[in-house]
Amino acid sequence: MTRSWWGWGNVEDAVSPDERKALVRQVQTLLPNADLTLHQAPPLLSLRVRPPRVSAPSALAHLASTELADRVRHSHGQAYRDVVRCLMGRVDHVVDAVLRPTAENEVADVLDWCTGERIAVIPFGGGSSVVGGVEPRFDGDSGDVYAGVVALDLTAMNRVLEIDRVSRAARIQAGVLGPALEDQLRGDGYSLRHFPQSFEFSTLGGWLATRSGGHFATLYTHIDDLTESLRVVTPRGISESRRLPGSGAGPSPDRMFLGSEGTLGVITEAWMRLQERPRWRAGASVIFDDYAQAVDATRTVAQSGLFPSNCRLLDPTEAMLNAGTTTAGGVLVLAFESADHPVDGWLARAVEIVADYGGTLPDGVRSSDSADVNPTSGAADTWRSSFIRMPYRRDALAQHSMITETFETSCTWDTFDTLHAAVTEVATAAMATVDAPGVLTCRFTHVYPDGPSPYFGVYAAGHWGKTLGQWDDIKAAVSQVLVDHGASITHHHAIGRDHRGWYDRQRPEPFADVLRAAKDVLDPAGILNPGVLIDPADGRPPA
Repeated sequence: MTRSWWGWGNVEDAVSPDERKALVRQVQTLLPNADLTLHQAPPLLSLRVRPPRVSAPSALAHLASTELADRVRHSHGQAYRDVVRCLMGRVDHVVDAVLRPTAENEVADVLDWCTGERIAVIPFGGGSSVVGGVEPRFDGDSGDVYAGVVALDLTAMNRVLEIDRVSRAARIQAGVLGPALEDQLRGDGYSLRHFPQSFEFSTLGGWLATRSGGHFATLYTHIDDLTESLRVVTPRGISESRRLPGSGAGPSPDRMFLGSEGTLGVITEAWMRLQERPRWRAGASVIFDDYAQAVDATRTVAQSGLFPSNCRLLDPTEAMLNAGTTTAGGVLVLAFESADHPVDGWLARAVEIVADYGGTLPDGVRSSDSADVNPTSGAADTWRSSFIRMPYRRDALAQHSMITETFETSCTWDTFDTLHAAVTEVATAAMATVDAPGVLTCRFTHVYPDGPSPYFGVYAAGHWGKTLGQWDDIKAAVSQVLVDHGASITHHHAIGRDHRGWYDRQRPEPFADVLRAAKDVLDPAGILNPGVLIDPADGRPPA
């Protein structure tokens, strides 16, 4: 397989001609006046990229690459704005080299070299950041703050080192990609059971550094829930927490590094809690005629203690676009699974709950007791297939000047109605202001007893050459609404550089001071991922 230099995933898996035609037809039906001219990405070799400014010392030279494809692909993430800029040949900030350590001592050696030479280091896993988390955007034209910048690619450190079958945990190197991790655990009958949408192209270390949220909607949703201990290399030394199921011994050292996005250290290993691979599954698609009742039904299921593996509510527009279902109130995708026992009773009780709110099951209930079968039906099956293909379709639509992007948040149940109305109003107004007619969708990706994680999608007709600015204006307007209404600027996409301004408003100022102090102690030269979470060492805010 060949990784795309400008977009998501593998070149061979990009949308087919027939899939592209179907997407264009769907847009023409929804937005008949959209200009859907196709724009191809420029050849990689046509990009104007500054020559490398630094060279690895002889002891590290075997780890380093300065190949153009390596440098470009390690200089951007996978957000819509990354894709658009690449399509336009705008690769404005490029790392000078990519280093691929194979062992922890080599990570330490790289940090020693970069600290001594004032070279910025961006820890890099799969490069699937959608918030500017791996882009060297701090690297301005002046070139006088850092001598250079390198990407520290951890993917060569990709093994499951040890499995504790008694405690059901594994010691795992941080650079392992999702599929390779599951392959290594499968032979022992285990799974990490963490499947973000980026699963195929993201790493354990990336999940830990960004506090990733997985596919499952309740209970063990974030990577935090699965972490037993961490081992982190910092310029100051190695931090390794003790393996414990829980501890009240002061603030958690793991919590300091979870979500730190490579600013405090490089996660090299982690002991992770495992799950046995599920055998019993049951699922259903619930149709509603009223969206408010659908929300109430979802809340009641979330507060029932049933803890479904999937409890994903699609609003009517999301259901139509990505599940092929026309409904006035939306679709609730419900699913349960277990390695220990049949789950039909849990689903039956959930069905009783949603029926009280007018939910119906036109496709009935499906279940299985085979580890190789995942029962889905109707809208749920269609939406699952669409979910997997979404990033590829997003890239294809971007080539046709469509603005296809998302923003996600979390809020308490009592504030959701007000937040949803405000986001809808502001997003609709912003699309009109930037002359990008479109629609807004909403789905719940995760639900908790005290609130949901609403995930909003924008599908708008942009103008080629202006789509980046149009999206930035829409994003800024909605982000302001999220912060003003007490919601989170992100639930599982991290902060990076794109969310910095709003994150600064969300976090308590005393905590910001503590974070800066931790940075000064662990990374006194300020070389680790400058501008993420806090300002770079020179004090400039991120661009």
